[in-house]
Amino acid sequence: MIEEISMRLIPTGHALSAFLSLSFTLCIAWGLVMPPSLHMHGAWELLLPGFKFVSVQSFLLGLTESYLYGWYIALIFIPLYRMFDRRQD
Repeated sequence: MIEEISMRLIPTGHALSAFLSLSFTLCIAWGLVMPPSLHMHGAWELLLPGFKFVSVQSFLLGLTESYLYGWYIALIFIPLYRMFDRRQD
């Protein structure tokens, strides 16, 4: 039997935000230990306004923006999911 999935905004927002923040942190750590040809900081600089690789202030800004992007996705995705998940009577 398939269980009905009910997506809730707050847990989903926190989960997405934590996922993006952790991914950002791992990418920055990767960039600190790998040669420049394997860095992703160019992509982060395009996606996160004000982020430049790498200073403490810039890292904190990128971390904050990553967290906020998670909430942005949740705030758009959850209502869309609920709209398309409505059952037809």
